[in-house]
Amino acid sequence: MEAVGWAARDTSGVLSPFDFSRRATGEKDVTLKVLYCGICHSDLHLLKNDWGDSIYPLVPGHEIVGVVTEIGSKVEKFKVGDKVGVGPVVGSCGHCNNCVHDEENYCPNVIFSYNYKYYDGTITYGGYSNIMVTNEHFVLRIPDKLPLDATAPLLCAGISVYSPMKYHGLDKPGMHVGVVGLGGLGHLAVKFAKAMGLHVTIISTSADKEKDAFEHFGADSFLNSNNQDEMEAAAKTLDGLIDTLPVSHALLPLINLLTTRGKHVVVGIPTKPLELPVSPIIHGRNLLAGSCVGGLKETQEMLDFAAEHNITADIEIIPIDYVNTALKRLEEIDVRYRFVIDVGNTLKSTS
Repeated sequence: MEAVGWAARDTSGVLSPFDFSRRATGEKDVTLKVLYCGICHSDLHLLKNDWGDSIYPLVPGHEIVGVVTEIGSKVEKFKVGDKVGVGPVVGSCGHCNNCVHDEENYCPNVIFSYNYKYYDGTITYGGYSNIMVTNEHFVLRIPDKLPLDATAPLLCAGISVYSPMKYHGLDKPGMHVGVVGLGGLGHLAVKFAKAMGLHVTIISTSADKEKDAFEHFGADSFLNSNNQDEMEAAAKTLDGLIDTLPVSHALLPLINLLTTRGKHVVVGIPTKPLELPVSPIIHGRNLLAGSCVGGLKETQEMLDFAAEHNITADIEIIPIDYVNTALKRLEEIDVRYRFVIDVGNTLKSTS
């Protein structure tokens, strides 16, 4: 079926209108009209081929929400008119150990929402487009209580911080958890952590975000990571860290904040390798871990938790033709706290 989106054609990362085709709705497929799509920092990396694996033309977007317009003959979970979402994962083998344990995101044959080859050899295109066609297993139900626009970022940013908190046991009331970086992922990490009953410290290089940290997000404490005295005073106080920074940064000052057996979980993906100081990890019996989004079951659990606790992203809604400016602003860290494209109202056909 005919589709329209915005795509980059080269490493300039500049997006412009792009006509392409989606597959027809298969018997297990859900077709949705895309209404909103969040802008993730990984979109910026892939648009500019920062990780060396970009496939052009490239239509980004993996924080996708909309309304079901058509279902296949064997679809059981959804009906036309349902509010649904599609996150980063749209395919997996279904039978490996990861898939069997509801961790499709770690499947060796995982297929991501864009910039990947699908089963039929075609390239996947993301949510900066008017329609999506996705196997029902990889479609998520958006709870009625949640607004679609501010829910879109939960499908990547939200699950990226919720999953490691749950997996590493950093979700027990009274625990002291630090959130490194108060951006698209970081602000949601604070919201989830507070809803879980945690004591939350925000660690940021942006002193101007301290007011937001306390007054808007309800943080318990704030550390300016450029202030050595503050960092040293907080040494050995945190049970865990959720490190959301998508840029290269020093790990040693952060690891020094951990208690014995504390866990430092990295969820941001810098373009350059981080330097790993082994000695403090050994002497603190600390764990340095990574985490990549979440499986479909856990992502649905996260959405239901968000609905129960009224958790949504703080967003700036933009028209599709503002997207290049938004990406430039994102690169300059000029957004509080997530851009969301109003696809449904502003994306028009080029034909």
